[in-house]
Amino acid sequence: MKEKSIEYSELAKRILFEPLQLDVNRLCIVSGYATPNMASWMIKNLKEFKANPIDFSLIVGMVPFDGLSISVHEGFKKLQNENMPSEIEKYQCSYVCDYVPVHSKVYIWLKDEKPVLAFTGSANFTQSAFGKGRKEYMVECNPVEAYRYYCEIERNTIFCNHAEVEESILLYPTHSVLDMENKPIGSLSGEGIQSVSLSLLSRNGETGSKSGLNWGQRNKRNRNEAYIPLPAKIVRTGFFPLNEQHFTVVTDDGHQLILRVQQEGDKAITTPLSNAQIGEYFRNRLGLANGAYVWKKDLEAYGRTDVTFYKLDDEQFYMDFSVQ
Repeated sequence: MKEKSIEYSELAKRILFEPLQLDVNRLCIVSGYATPNMASWMIKNLKEFKANPIDFSLIVGMVPFDGLSISVHEGFKKLQNENMPSEIEKYQCSYVCDYVPVHSKVYIWLKDEKPVLAFTGSANFTQSAFGKGRKEYMVECNPVEAYRYYCEIERNTIFCNHAEVEESILLYPTHSVLDMENKPIGSLSGEGIQSVSLSLLSRNGETGSKSGLNWGQRNKRNRNEAYIPLPAKIVRTGFFPLNEQHFTVVTDDGHQLILRVQQEGDKAITTPLSNAQIGEYFRNRLGLANGAYVWKKDLEAYGRTDVTFYKLDDEQFYMDFSVQ
């Protein structure tokens, strides 16, 4: 697969990537607000900047003030359970809990537990804050004092995947249509929400032999690797975020995926941390074994050959693969 180059904002390069040249091996972040999409995006793009594997610790600070949306919380938990790429030695997300809300944004780079470089300012750990065209202000600060501040906050946090975390924080639905016993409804048709349907078949009306859901059906590849084909006419509408930004999808059967648009020409929707995740998901829905070749007849037997996306906001979508 030929990947397109990513345009990084000057802020993202200065705060998140260029410090890797200092031979650091740990990044600690306190951010009032943060998203799993941003964490996933950074983890994925570390490979572009050759460096030692790092420990990555994120503290979300404003949870005591206004809680978390269910989808953001589930996204952080799912990311916590993912197999990390070689660039990440360890990843951990925590929430400030039973303490005053923390609105600060502090980014600290360390080498073997020694603070080396730190920044503070206005940028939350979100894709919108670190995107091109966004005006945020970040300055260097004393790394020793910044890390001391981080450790003080850390004492009042709870891991996002702690067994009792849901009893310790306020969770709320981002969208009322998703608040059905904390699971989405079967379809959003008629709700006035923008949607598109994408075919899982190639232009010849069949499943691609080495593309689409069968992308991994070749030598020395994970045979679950897959992508959803994205026509250029849909790309041009701006329905999906581009420049390989990550977005969250809640599925009609209650699962959650982090996706991105990639490949040259923005022609594919994939699961960025592992291209096999989306292939495993569809094979499971179709009742096929892991790694199985997906035929058109498999989709027809299931009941549909396309999938519908509903755009809830710029970073959250609903994916419907249900059968009427």
